[in-house]
Amino acid sequence: MSDKALLQYQDKTFEFPVIQGSENELAIDIKTLRAQSGMITIDPGFKNTGSCESAITFLDGEKGILRYRGYSIEDLAEKATFLEVVYLLIFRELPKADALAAFQKDIVAESHVDEEMKKILDGFPKSAHPMGVLASLTSALISFNPNSVNASSDKEMYAAIVRIVAKFPVLVAWTMRKKKGLPLDYGDDSLGYVENIHKMMFKKPSQEYTKNKVIIDALNKLLILHADHEQNCSTSTVRIVGSSHAGLFASLSAGISALWGPLHGGANQAVLEMLEAIEADGGDTKKYMAKAKDKNDPFRLMGFGHRVYKNFDPRAKIIKKAADEVLNDLGIDDPILAIAKGLEKEALEDPYFVERKLYPNVDFYSGIIYRALGIPTEMFTVMFALGRLPGWIAQWKEMRENNEPIGRPRQVYIGENFRDFVPVENR
Repeated sequence: MSDKALLQYQDKTFEFPVIQGSENELAIDIKTLRAQSGMITIDPGFKNTGSCESAITFLDGEKGILRYRGYSIEDLAEKATFLEVVYLLIFRELPKADALAAFQKDIVAESHVDEEMKKILDGFPKSAHPMGVLASLTSALISFNPNSVNASSDKEMYAAIVRIVAKFPVLVAWTMRKKKGLPLDYGDDSLGYVENIHKMMFKKPSQEYTKNKVIIDALNKLLILHADHEQNCSTSTVRIVGSSHAGLFASLSAGISALWGPLHGGANQAVLEMLEAIEADGGDTKKYMAKAKDKNDPFRLMGFGHRVYKNFDPRAKIIKKAADEVLNDLGIDDPILAIAKGLEKEALEDPYFVERKLYPNVDFYSGIIYRALGIPTEMFTVMFALGRLPGWIAQWKEMRENNEPIGRPRQVYIGENFRDFVPVENR
């Protein structure tokens, strides 16, 4: 294999090195393209453009492979806790027992959120979208932690990471409790990380908290499955904001805003809104499957297929089982969930969807679980952000440690050529 790629334009030939990744992915290094040729590339959506070299997540969409730091998503979802995966993504290796215990102890010590944050939360009406609230609260943390993180200091980096990993679940829980009109709740130091998240979100003031193993296991899997996903829209946003040497909390707030969109993290909310619309129209799943196949119909089937995975989303296989377990354990009779199961069955059997590999994806099943747990639809993307937090942190940390240059894409200008200015009275 040649280690050079040749670009020929008119009578000139330009050489560029070829980079090979550890999984044999190939990339043409075009850092010197403009200097050599005076040209740039154009790639809307960056579908063919690598912005960095990363050691965090490997994804093969054609084969349906997802790995964090070399570990398969199947093994991690089945055998690891979310906090182990948090440690793995950020610090490169699965923690030994003593390191994990110390990490959790440090998180517990930092889990208090300044009481003045409640005043900020009180300023939002109940109608405010939880993602807007969460982004604002995350950004507001900067006010209570004003010192910029010295990325070259392991001690400062660790302190900042522990601080946000500890406080973020509190912000998530407060955001939901505000939405549901419940009193704000702190966690319980005796509980594990995921159990504590569940307690803070769902404990009612008049009841004792009781742990449900099926629900905790499902939440653990959901958070692990969402923890990182290579250079997606929100992750790229975190890295490019951080490349200006913006702080960790500011970069994370930007990532939350990017995640909010219905084409990204908002997809699981869009799934439930679609199911509610189908129910309002009589609940005929066959009718809507036919609409989805009609190229002239504007209806779009949400939660099926994936931009990256050209086969079955490996995360969907894992979470489908968890969704079935949660529904069976809770014994919920919900017409919306019945419609979801009907769409799933038809899509897995209909040749049109099977041939095009339009299988249910992780957003489809995560929405089903969140609804079954009683999480408001508008909170679904907040739960996605909670899972994605360690991936964002790991990507930001890697970017700063690699001293990557500030992100500054080029463009091809297609506007007007030079024009003389005409005074207003002569126009």
